[in-house]
Amino acid sequence: MAILGRAGWRVVGFWRPLGAVCRTSPRCYSVPSEHTTEKSVPYTKTLKQDDGLRGPTKALPSSADVVVIGGGSLGCQTLYHLCKMGLTNVVLLERDRLTAGTTWHTAGLLWQLRPSDTEVELLAHTRHVVSSELQAETGLDTGWIQNGGLFIASNKQRLDEYKRLMSLGKVYGIESYVLSPAETKELYPLMNVRDLYGTLYVPKDGTMDPAGTCATLSRAATARGATVVENCPVTGIQVNPDHMGVRRVRAVETAFGTIQTPCVVNCAGVWATKLGELAGVNVPLVAMHHAYVVTERIEGIQNMPNVRDHDASVYLRLQGDALSVGGYEQNPIFWDVVSDKFAFSLFDLDWNIFMQHIDGAINRVPALEKTGIKSTVCGPESFTADHKPLLGEAPEVRGFYLGCGFNSAGCGKELAHWIIHGRPEKDMYGYDIRRFHHSITNNSRWLRERSHESYAKNYSVVFPFDEPLAGRNMRKDPLYQVLSHEHTNTHTHTLLCSFPPFLVLQEQGCVFQERHGWERPGWFNTDTSAPILDYDYYGAYEITKNKDYKYNELLGKEYTFDFPPHHGTIRDECLACRCSVAVFNMSYFGKFYLMGPDAKKAADWLFTADINKAPGSTVYSCMLNRRGGTESDLTVSRLQAGPTHLPLTPECNGDTYYLAVGGAVAQHNWSHIQTVLQDQGFDCTMADHSEDMGMISIQGPRSRELLQEIVDADLSNEAFPFSTHKIITAAGHKVRAMRLSFVGELGWELHIPKESCVPVYQAVMSAGAKYGVRNAGYRAIDSLSIEKGYRHWHADLRPDDTPLEAGLAFTCKMKTSIPFLGREALESQKATGLHRRIVCFTIDERVPMFGLEAIYCNGVPVGHLRRAEFGYAIDKTIGYGYIRKPDGGVVTPEYIRSGEFSLERMGVVYKARAHLKSPFDPDNKRVKGIYSTE
Repeated sequence: MAILGRAGWRVVGFWRPLGAVCRTSPRCYSVPSEHTTEKSVPYTKTLKQDDGLRGPTKALPSSADVVVIGGGSLGCQTLYHLCKMGLTNVVLLERDRLTAGTTWHTAGLLWQLRPSDTEVELLAHTRHVVSSELQAETGLDTGWIQNGGLFIASNKQRLDEYKRLMSLGKVYGIESYVLSPAETKELYPLMNVRDLYGTLYVPKDGTMDPAGTCATLSRAATARGATVVENCPVTGIQVNPDHMGVRRVRAVETAFGTIQTPCVVNCAGVWATKLGELAGVNVPLVAMHHAYVVTERIEGIQNMPNVRDHDASVYLRLQGDALSVGGYEQNPIFWDVVSDKFAFSLFDLDWNIFMQHIDGAINRVPALEKTGIKSTVCGPESFTADHKPLLGEAPEVRGFYLGCGFNSAGCGKELAHWIIHGRPEKDMYGYDIRRFHHSITNNSRWLRERSHESYAKNYSVVFPFDEPLAGRNMRKDPLYQVLSHEHTNTHTHTLLCSFPPFLVLQEQGCVFQERHGWERPGWFNTDTSAPILDYDYYGAYEITKNKDYKYNELLGKEYTFDFPPHHGTIRDECLACRCSVAVFNMSYFGKFYLMGPDAKKAADWLFTADINKAPGSTVYSCMLNRRGGTESDLTVSRLQAGPTHLPLTPECNGDTYYLAVGGAVAQHNWSHIQTVLQDQGFDCTMADHSEDMGMISIQGPRSRELLQEIVDADLSNEAFPFSTHKIITAAGHKVRAMRLSFVGELGWELHIPKESCVPVYQAVMSAGAKYGVRNAGYRAIDSLSIEKGYRHWHADLRPDDTPLEAGLAFTCKMKTSIPFLGREALESQKATGLHRRIVCFTIDERVPMFGLEAIYCNGVPVGHLRRAEFGYAIDKTIGYGYIRKPDGGVVTPEYIRSGEFSLERMGVVYKARAHLKSPFDPDNKRVKGIYSTE
């Protein structure tokens, strides 16, 4: 055994002082695939059986409706729920034995509170399944232990984060308490509380036995008709094009036979990337060593809650009368060459890396200093670029689903629903593989950097305005590339040099945000520029840490749950837009063309808005799924037939539509449209010109005066009405101008060929100098748009929200007879009434809110804020959230008008005013250019 004391380690036949185990030579951050055969995990059972079998445990069927590959936690969950939803001809293939890869040695901790409503709901489902549902169905014990969870806060910011979780938990009925250090000591007598700020105690958190749960899940699935075949590695995935040229799964190949199937689910864990390659699918995950140790018996530890000390980056899991100790370090070891022979195996633990967790554990529970180590567990686990799973249908191959990149996140039910019905029930976009753009999913630098950072920051406070330092500068729009002095040719260099240097975005202090791989303007620091430097891995792996890193310094100042230090700067950007004119670089937007013989049929079916308008019109629309949930909001412009002049005008032999979608969700939009076109058999094509064009939006009361000086078109209301577009000349360059606004002001978007972006932008800024023109970023857009009541997709508008619930009924052509995807669901909802509805709230107290705050009506929780910002024109905090009636009835306008509402922020309740319409410009005069009455 080993002793956990700081003075040294004692292992059988081995003694060295602590200083001797400290690393003295450079540490490589990846390792080959060698592994140990000795194993010791804190479970009394695993599913390993040394029975000498070499072939499959069952005969393979010739065909199946679904083949799940991988017998770990999610594979077994998915199989179980597929059967429970009615599929019986389903097969699970495991290359070795169930749980042989990662599941058998995972810690099995279940914490109910997370900074995401979807994750809270998923974990509640998981808890229900393992604590009661499976046992009731099978009569088998899953190993669930409800010993509670304790989150440790060593500073005010951490406790504030926990209070946010507590407020959200009240909406879902999750019992939790903020405890003082003294109360924490009473609950956990062995804990050192001298350095604590407070704790969050969740009594009904607990521990599950992953291996035991998998055994129970597989048994329940086979009882419903599923087939589980072990010792059967997959050797190939047959993929063939259909009559439309769409690549689809046809069969799964093994050394023991082939199974014909239209659907494969990749639940192969750290082996998922290799499995994806068999089908030509990118699976962006990496494998790393992840470790914990199990102690000898500790007197007085029995029945204590599990502990997460985030600031020390360590967890303490109760293991009977002992503890398992683990955490997340900044220098994890990558497993670059994943071995196919690795089963029920572990790596040797690197104490030089793991030592930091021991120090943190001993500080929190001093009794550990004199406690022995019973076993060490260091196994492979898979990690992704944002520490979230990879789920859903791969964009490259129809019928190839992903269920990997994590351990035991409780997503099996949603994935099964996805497979059977085409979409999950909950909002799973944060897990959907389509949240990543296809151009970066196979970029090794981006994947390695981002996966490292997400691992290293796994226990960091989740602040509202955080940005990654890893994987930056992957996609840069024309303005960023040229205006950052990254010249690509002599022509752009000449263009740049012909304009004053103060117009350079980065030199004006642009603080960039990363979305979908793009660098987009977040806000403009008035003091100095803040370039983004190469990722330094936080100084790990002998890499020199960046010094005097202005961008990182600015991010650090925003790490607060109060108003950030740059609150006033963002206010100035917002008020410039409201009072004069501001320019927004929105070039990262997705820009697609929909064309072909069936383009009109496709547009009618895809878009909720009526697109049967004259060429030159632009409409705001939603796209829905079959349940009426909102998969997207976007603008759709019908183009005039004319000569081809790419990228502004594609070949227009028939109806052609130009789609502009938010850049952060462009891949999701593209994939959704392609899927619908394929499923309906429409004869039309999509063309992506996102990289070929930039886009700047000029907004504010003086926008018309400014633009009129540089364009050749009449911008009057009569000549250029709202929601129209046309090709015009700006500063001598052809652009597509659209009279639209996402901030609630008079304004135009200019969609510009990339080679013309710089001169057009420079002309706008030069002409606008006399009007006080100001650059503004997306932090300003967030404030301006919520103030006006405009929705942000995946914030206050998601796939689990219908347009009727979201206050967007005006986007739906319900008064026409034109069918569209999701219409039947909306008609049914309209007939029965809305049982949930979005509501706008403002408060008089000057405190910030960011979303997840609990909403109360007459003292009862009825929902939570999805999105919140400070509205600078109304000078109030404003938020939007969906509410339900406590009795489950229809939420009527009268219920909202008559209720007494309040919002809970970090345990403090504030009286709130509910609004049925935006409190800012409710009559929509400003977008029409009507300012005279103000």
